[in-house]
Amino acid sequence: MLKAIVAYAENRVIGKDNDLIWHLPDDLKHFKRHTAGKTIIMGRKTWDSLGGRPLSNRRHIVITHTKGFQANGTEVVHSLEEAIALAKTEDEVFIVGGAQIYELSLPIIDALEVTEVHAHFEGDAFFPAFDEADFELVTQEHHPADEKHKHSFTFKTFKRKAS
Repeated sequence: MLKAIVAYAENRVIGKDNDLIWHLPDDLKHFKRHTAGKTIIMGRKTWDSLGGRPLSNRRHIVITHTKGFQANGTEVVHSLEEAIALAKTEDEVFIVGGAQIYELSLPIIDALEVTEVHAHFEGDAFFPAFDEADFELVTQEHHPADEKHKHSFTFKTFKRKAS
């Protein structure tokens, strides 16, 4: 099953200057809970945002147009199709960004794990619009702002409807 996991603001911002804009500890736990032990597919800029080191207990596939690019602890490919082919034997594979990889994968993902941050932010990377009519909202869990979370947010799980 191919899934995307993303945190975006109400205006679809996902980042600025190759970094996250907000700090939501429960969202980081949510990401870890879903992706630990799984294969994650990302673009090179998302890889760079990790500081050049892989996240623990995950298989990393990095997509780049740069020939000869290498990164310790990753498998490097040059297209989304190559990445998916590498991970074809996995039960669950997660697309983790960035904007261009999300846009390429939206037509083919089976499910979407969204953290919607209830605020608007300035940014330079956006999650693409998608037709929610193609998906069923199967779970939704609201979290109010508190001492650890400056902004309220909602976890949403969408599954693609059978066509």
